[in-house]
Amino acid sequence: MRTFGHDEIIVSKTDPRGHITYANDVFLRISAYPECELLGAPHSQLRHPEMPRAVFSLLWETIARGEELFAYILNLAGDGAGYWVLAHVTASTSTDGRIVGYHSNRRWPAPAAIARITPLYARLLQAERREQGARAATAAGRAELDTVLAEAGTTYDEFVWGIINDTDGEA
Repeated sequence: MRTFGHDEIIVSKTDPRGHITYANDVFLRISAYPECELLGAPHSQLRHPEMPRAVFSLLWETIARGEELFAYILNLAGDGAGYWVLAHVTASTSTDGRIVGYHSNRRWPAPAAIARITPLYARLLQAERREQGARAATAAGRAELDTVLAEAGTTYDEFVWGIINDTDGEA
């Protein structure tokens, strides 16, 4: 599993369809993709197979409303290495409020945070893998996520912020 410095920030920007329009040097280094292969490519190119579709469904639903989202994401580098990030994704808007793209800052996640999120993601993946087809799998994962959050009496934002606050400063 690849990692990066605690003080480094991976930055990317996309168009409204999620195609990468900007990648900083940290992103290029950690993702192991040359800039010419990333620019214009869909951000989903980095989706790790062990990352639940349900989380991306929630992410897109949230940012399409112009709201921000924090999420722990497992990405897949161009050389096959995986790397975890704590992503903060927001919409970029025009002066008239129209969404013209998205901006993501991704930080190093504490190992204790990954240890906390991994069982949830495994549960979502299990629900998704019982289904045939991407839509059915995503719906099953979202239903499982909704169940987990309802049982915990929390929202996804509260769940993630609880992990961030509990693990802040841990190395």
